[in-house]
Parts: sequence; structure tokens; C-alpha cells
Amino acid sequence: MATARTPTTSSDGATIIGESVHIRGQLNGGEDLHVLGRVEGRVDLERTLVVAQSGIVKAEVSVKNAVISGVVVGNIHASESVEITREGRMVGDIFSPRIIIVDGASFRGNVDMGDIANMPARKPSAERPRPTPVARPAAPVAPARPAVTAKPGAKPALAPAAKAPEKPAERAPEKAPEKAPEPTRPATVTPLEPPAAKGLPQKAQKTRVIVKRK
Repeated sequence: MATARTPTTSSDGATIIGESVHIRGQLNGGEDLHVLGRVEGRVDLERTLVVAQSGIVKAEVSVKNAVISGVVVGNIHASESVEITREGRMVGDIFSPRIIIVDGASFRGNVDMGDIANMPARKPSAERPRPTPVARPAAPVAPARPAVTAKPGAKPALAPAAKAPEKPAERAPEKAPEKAPEPTRPATVTPLEPPAAKGLPQKAQKTRVIVKRK
């Protein structure tokens, strides 16, 4: 539905949607379409879609080629190419074998460039030359020692006698543990005879003489 005037056709046969035109719905055609206004819905074209700097497209787009200099919100399926210029802004996924995003453009979404197995093979000249491995120099080999020949008349050198294996040192028999000495019992002292002090001279015994008077 156009809110202003209907789309016009340029001299080269392309359909132009003016800046004041607002269309909602589905657009189908076999001509180029230049969007200077606003389009919402779905766009199916057999040729090229051009979104100018003032154009806004909020739709699912299926075209042959797409050139975006304005704002596009939605997914684009292009059979040949999609180009986002420096002034272009896009939010959505792109499905096309050829995608050009100029420096300064704004893009947020995923990119699918087709099946890798069905892509054309590269020419041999386009392939990068692989570096050839450099052979390392071989390590120097030490010269062999000359064989020593014995002089005539010289006695053959005797090989040193092999030493007999040393016997392991015999272990000394272990001593039986000594018994602890038994504690000495103190000597019994009678109460009538006090023990003599060690190192002191003993007193002489006194005798009493009893004299009886007649």
C-alpha cells in the first residue's frame, strides 16, 4: 500500500520508490528496483535491488543482485552478489556466492556463501607455492682410530688379572645383654649396738670396779 504517490519508472527501465512512498506487502517483478522510501513485507525480484541512502527495507529479500546504501533489516537471498557500501547498514543473514562489504559499512548477521563441495576448483596458478623443506647438513663423523700392530720380538702385553670378588665382612656375634645388678640390701642394725661411724676412732670400753666395804 502506497501512502503517497505510486512508484515511477526511470529511463533505464528501473522502478523507483520515492522518498515519500511507504509500501507494505509483497513486491514481485522482473525489473530493477530502486528504493528511496520505505518497504515492509517481502521482495521477490528477478533482477537487482538498490537501496539508496534514504531507503529503508524491512523485509525478506530474494533477488539476483543487491546493492545496499541505506538500511536493510531482514535476510537477503541473492543468486549472484550482495554489496554493502560505506553508507550501508544491515541486520540479518546473507546467502550469496559473492559478498562485498566495503570498509565503513555496518553489518550484523551470518554469511553463507554456498556449498563448499560444489564450489569451482582453483586454478593451479592461483595456489600459493608451498615452501620446500631445507635439508640439514649431516653431523661430522669422527675418524676411526688406527689399529696398533705389535713390533717383532716384543712381548705380548698381558691382560690385567681379574680381581676376585671381595667377600662380605662377617658380622661379629651379638653380645647378650648384661643383667642389671641386684640391689644390695641394707645391713641390719641392732638397737643395742649403734653402728660405728665411718672414719672416726672408736671409744675404748670402760670397765667399772665395784669395791665392797666390810
